[in-house]
Amino acid sequence: MEKSYSESYKEAGVDITAGYRAVELMKRHIRRTLADGMEEIGGFGGLFSLPKGIKEPVLVSGTDGVGTKLRLAQLLGKHDTIGIDCVAMCVNDIICCGAKPLFFLDYIACGRNIPGKIASIVGGVAEGCVQAGCALIGGETAEHPGMMAEEDYDLAGFAVGIAERSQIIDKNKMKAGDIMLALPSSGVHSNGFSLVRKVFDVEHADLNAPLEELGGKPLGEVLLTPTKIYVKPVLALLGQVEVKGISHITGGGFYENMPRSIPEGLGVKIGKSDVKTPPIFRLLQERGKISEHDMFNTFNMGVGMSVVVAKEDVERSLAILKAHGEEGYVLGEIVRGSGVTVA
Repeated sequence: MEKSYSESYKEAGVDITAGYRAVELMKRHIRRTLADGMEEIGGFGGLFSLPKGIKEPVLVSGTDGVGTKLRLAQLLGKHDTIGIDCVAMCVNDIICCGAKPLFFLDYIACGRNIPGKIASIVGGVAEGCVQAGCALIGGETAEHPGMMAEEDYDLAGFAVGIAERSQIIDKNKMKAGDIMLALPSSGVHSNGFSLVRKVFDVEHADLNAPLEELGGKPLGEVLLTPTKIYVKPVLALLGQVEVKGISHITGGGFYENMPRSIPEGLGVKIGKSDVKTPPIFRLLQERGKISEHDMFNTFNMGVGMSVVVAKEDVERSLAILKAHGEEGYVLGEIVRGSGVTVA
């Protein structure tokens, strides 16, 4: 008797029925992200209606992945937060332009589709979308048997936001004497994990053992802490204060990211003692014997996002951020020159 196509495909390593089960499990997570403009899901393309009332709309997009932080999730067998990281990496970039994220799509490549595991990953994506106030309108799960080990997966995402052209942040309005504010990170976020994994030898470390240097928390828990999503507090700030520049502090740390939001002829001077750095970075530096310059050039060092406002708007800005759950603080001052000085 001739084998059916589905049976042959399953023998080749792709289980179609597992894909169907995963989709069914995902639906309850997707429903959490329902937003104005979101239309019926399940077709070949995700539909989303643009908001009304914008005179000159500009779409702002961003795409990113989670990098090798995924290995921590795999080692710990915990997959329900890594999706938050994926959303954060995209939407935090979008708000640097002054845009509001509208919708998000994810892409998961895996060695084998295990429905509960895939649904857990998507659950994290949905939670990230809820935190960002955007809709999860679609995605793709692809099995790659023979290319990836069965337990392995990769995760990437794509987001689109919108802004009124007149409201897009113009860094050229910045001037010497303006103040840079810090929005604290939740930890390492999703950058530098190739170095993190090497320093802590995570493949052989006891990731669940409490460490005194981390206040009694296990290393694995601290490293897997999701990237903070800054969308809602920053949008609130943008609605009430003139913001002159925003930087999402990702790979490249202070030295690469902050200058991207500062015009030519200006730089920023930061007092090293003013940077509120969590214990994980001190432990990382000590264990890895990493120079201070390389730490600030690789990691966020406790600053997930920086925002530049006029000196007279500082107190008001900090109050607005605090009212929306963000404990910002003064980080540095815009000065004539170039680049970032941490001293």
